[in-house]
Amino acid sequence: MVAVKFLYEKAKTEFDKAGIDDPAFNSMCLIEKVFGVDKNALIAGTPVADDEKAVQFITLVGRRLSGEPLQYLLGQWEFYGYPLKVGDGVLIPRDDTEVLLRDCLKLLENKPKSKVLDLCSGSGALAITIAKERDVEMTAVEISPKALPYLVRNIALNNAKVKVIRGDVFKCMDKFTDGYFDLILSNPPYIKSGDIDGLQKEISFEPRLALDGGEDGYDFYRHITKAWKYKLRDGGTLALELGEGQYDAVCEMMKNEGFSNIAGSLDLGSIQRSIYGTLNVK
Repeated sequence: MVAVKFLYEKAKTEFDKAGIDDPAFNSMCLIEKVFGVDKNALIAGTPVADDEKAVQFITLVGRRLSGEPLQYLLGQWEFYGYPLKVGDGVLIPRDDTEVLLRDCLKLLENKPKSKVLDLCSGSGALAITIAKERDVEMTAVEISPKALPYLVRNIALNNAKVKVIRGDVFKCMDKFTDGYFDLILSNPPYIKSGDIDGLQKEISFEPRLALDGGEDGYDFYRHITKAWKYKLRDGGTLALELGEGQYDAVCEMMKNEGFSNIAGSLDLGSIQRSIYGTLNVK
């Protein structure tokens, strides 16, 4: 038998040595998952771990030290206050994506029953949150056979009204009526193919399908702006998350495809993280 606090301190030290950001947070999250002990209880008392749970905790610590994302180890993560199941095969929701979310929520203010489409939906972070925060008709498109079950499960977990379509955004346009949607949004893969292997270790555990934006990182932007605009009504809006330094190029694509009133928002690091524009058909 060993004290839970000892395991917490030991894990925190190992995470610190390994250069893992916020070792105390990582250690505490795993303590809560395995032992159901929060920080206050850890400080107030000295709960003792049984051998089976101690082994479970040590195993999770080892996986974290190997680079496996904390979110996968926990099996759940929050986005905008909503719980989302995550794991192997689905992209982890990130704070940066709240920039696009807030833009979309603003665009949908006082527009009840708007028809909204989320392309490359993944865990459903955007689709579910918008469906919960606004009175909309929400549809989500996802191709991955691994991500799709998470999307369906998260919709049920949050009791959200979201229609799910399994489809390839490069091929499934015919499933949708032209001129139907008021808002189409996407957090598409936007990392250059050649840059993915050089990213931090944790990202190597996430699905390449959700990261790889092609040789220059713009494959999805080119296709979505060109092909999916026909699914927007006249005056409808396209909103996209961006990678660092991509605003100008995507802005030019949108202008060339008939979008105007183009704007976007910065993330906390002053990176232009989103872009949106209005389609002018006439």
